[in-house]
Amino acid sequence: MPHYALRKLISFFFSLFLITTITFFLMKMTPGDPFAEEQSLPQEMLRTLNKQHGFDRSLFSQYLDYMFGLFKGDLGFSLKYPDRTIKEIIVEGFTISSQLGLQALLVAFFFGISFGIISAYKPHLWQNQLLLFFSILALSIPSFILATLLQYTLAIRFPFLPVARWGTFSQTILPTLTLAAAPMALIARLIRNELIEIFQTDYIKLAKAKGLPLRKIFLSHALKNACLPVLSYLGPLLANILVGSFIIEKIFSIPGLGQWFVNSIANRDYSLIMGLILFYSFILLTAVFIIDLLYGLVDPRIRIK
Repeated sequence: MPHYALRKLISFFFSLFLITTITFFLMKMTPGDPFAEEQSLPQEMLRTLNKQHGFDRSLFSQYLDYMFGLFKGDLGFSLKYPDRTIKEIIVEGFTISSQLGLQALLVAFFFGISFGIISAYKPHLWQNQLLLFFSILALSIPSFILATLLQYTLAIRFPFLPVARWGTFSQTILPTLTLAAAPMALIARLIRNELIEIFQTDYIKLAKAKGLPLRKIFLSHALKNACLPVLSYLGPLLANILVGSFIIEKIFSIPGLGQWFVNSIANRDYSLIMGLILFYSFILLTAVFIIDLLYGLVDPRIRIK
């Protein structure tokens, strides 16, 4: 297990280094000027701004400066909001995005696993077919369309919940349901398919022959193995749902990382774009690293690959 963890840790840092390097040079190759909205300023002042932020130096020098800053934990200042550091913006946005993400994650896992078990327990009932229909629907509808439908149905047509904004618990319900819909449907289908397949295996048939209750077979034998594919899916899901969906946050006017990312692109705020991409990559790689370790603990065969 230590050697397996070390391999994954080396892969983690190497991937983060590659993402940082590629993102930096792609950002510099992007057409446009971070001070495009300030072209009315005198050329001398524009040159001063470029010099202040190091844009007048060679590309390699800028890259080295940025990497040295990263090693010191310095992400720099926003170009659009020079009085605010990238760290401050990320902390502020992530506090909101992570709250929304955790709520959506709990809803997706609780109902996804529950629906998957119910669907596999009696696969031929009409309720099972209904669950399958709604899971296909949830996976097929884009999140921005689902968000609009929920807003129209539950906030405008039948005003049970607020349309948008952030602050009270009721304002979190619609974006939480929107974010949780697709992961919940996918988890339900994964659990259902795995359980149906596992129930055809010899060791489950032996457990049934011994007279063990079906509920005990589900919980003690089948469910553990059925959750392995969900673990593989959990890494990217955890990162995506914790950092937040850019589109969902924009639709519901949630001041999380999503809105900051959209605004940073519109403003050509290179420092903020870099900081947000690196933060998202760090969260994603950390989640995948943790899931890989859990996978190695649950299934020892993974460690020898």
